[in-house]
Amino acid sequence: MTIRFTVNGQSHEIDATRGDDRLIDFLQEDLNLTGTKFCCGIGICRACTVAVAKPPSPVPSPTIACSTPLSLLDGCAVTTIEGLSQGDSLLPVQEAFLRHFAFQCGYCTPGFVMAAQIFLDDLATAPPPADLDAAIARAIGDHICRCSGYVRYVAALRETALAVLAERGVVQ
Repeated sequence: MTIRFTVNGQSHEIDATRGDDRLIDFLQEDLNLTGTKFCCGIGICRACTVAVAKPPSPVPSPTIACSTPLSLLDGCAVTTIEGLSQGDSLLPVQEAFLRHFAFQCGYCTPGFVMAAQIFLDDLATAPPPADLDAAIARAIGDHICRCSGYVRYVAALRETALAVLAERGVVQ
């Protein structure tokens, strides 16, 4: 038996005996993708957030890589922070994080970027939320930043979300 899934568009097939291995370990040790950070190891801090699309839905959801066993990924599409790369260009949310000086040490930033980008991608197509600030809190509110950049992360994501909504012709 095998477990099949993709990471950043690349297909992977592993023996089912590795089903209990953690996604974070597979990413870092097998694929040398070190952008996803291991921090608390129990899924509380969310520094290890990646996007996972589980069939039948193509819509990704934020997933904690430190406590997700590979067995749960059969048929899934995983996107890491490296998978969001657009060459030398930054994503609009990354530019906003920089403009707002959202991070200090940067360790939690990949998790924030992943959750924020999932939120923004959904915002671009889904009905706009009745309360943008509450939607932002749901998207990144559980992430832990040891340097306490929360207000700046929220301000940067709000700015980017308003730009996405403006592109759609939605006024908040």
